[in-house]
Amino acid sequence: MNKERLYFIDIVRAFAILMMLQGHFVDTLLASTFRNLDSQTYSLWSFFRGVTAPTFFTISGLIFTFLLLKAKEKGIENSRMKKGIRRGLYLIGVGYFLRLNLLNLFSSRSNASFLAVDVLHCIGLSLIITVLLYFLCRKNVLTFSFLTLSIGILIFVLEPLYRALSIEGIPVFIHNYISRNNGTVFRIIPWYGYSSIGAFIATLFYWNVHKKYFKISAVSLFVFFGLLLILGSSEILLQLSNITDVNVFKDAANYNYLFSKLGYVLLCFALFYGLEKFLKYPLLLTIGKSTLAIYIIHFILLYGSFIGIGFKNIGKVLSPIQVGIGAVLFLLLIVFLSLHYTRATAPLKQYAQQAYALLKNKR
Repeated sequence: MNKERLYFIDIVRAFAILMMLQGHFVDTLLASTFRNLDSQTYSLWSFFRGVTAPTFFTISGLIFTFLLLKAKEKGIENSRMKKGIRRGLYLIGVGYFLRLNLLNLFSSRSNASFLAVDVLHCIGLSLIITVLLYFLCRKNVLTFSFLTLSIGILIFVLEPLYRALSIEGIPVFIHNYISRNNGTVFRIIPWYGYSSIGAFIATLFYWNVHKKYFKISAVSLFVFFGLLLILGSSEILLQLSNITDVNVFKDAANYNYLFSKLGYVLLCFALFYGLEKFLKYPLLLTIGKSTLAIYIIHFILLYGSFIGIGFKNIGKVLSPIQVGIGAVLFLLLIVFLSLHYTRATAPLKQYAQQAYALLKNKR
């Protein structure tokens, strides 16, 4: 086994995608009468659902940047940067593609949700931004590390200033990346903040992962800073507000969900990195590597991409027991389909890559 391979990344990605599957299913079908935050069960479910997206964005920034830095070590960073740009554009394209409604398209009816920005758009754009930042700093990884950490912190601290941001006069498809006014679920800010901090964490792994006691140190630091962000970030922001007399620190402290969720993400990293050797099950690792296929298939079946028919048409009518059983079955179905889809298309991808290589060589 490659001692420097970060298996925990695939484990975290598997955890995040499985949590996303059940979260989307329950949110789509649970009856409104059971959505009560006074219920400990619903409150706990809501809490874990709220940590899923920050985990996904942070781990995405970490894995991409770590691979980019490893490519630099091998002298193929230009190829990796180009691949990152292509991957980012591909994810954005898939994000729009999944929101197509062919019935509306053929009937000339408007489909306002088509331009709404979702997780794939933001992860794709985050990859592109990370590549651009790395390109500017590629001669000095330390500068890149400091820059990504600083950007992440600034995005979180300044969130009160753009919380209700709306800029008139710019195209809707651009405006949707910074505003929720048109049905957007994820905006590039604050969500790029998690990807940026994930990129910073990747630099720490790149410099230290080969060291003897790195895992113990990393897990300890994840726990320390995770608890610090959860328990102390609001107080730190308030103290900064008192010292500097800058109100944005106080506003961020009074609605401090970004730093606190980052704290829970770090605790999640500590858990899965610490237990990495016990969790390296082939199925779990495969799920972690198949997150895009899982996301696409779940989106089509749950939300009815292309024809508007999906599980969402059932409506919010299920009881907790019904939705719990349904979520488990839905999760098993999506994982089964995605794994077989990946295996079935693997030969096609291989042939396509070989054909592309032959054409490229002939040129």
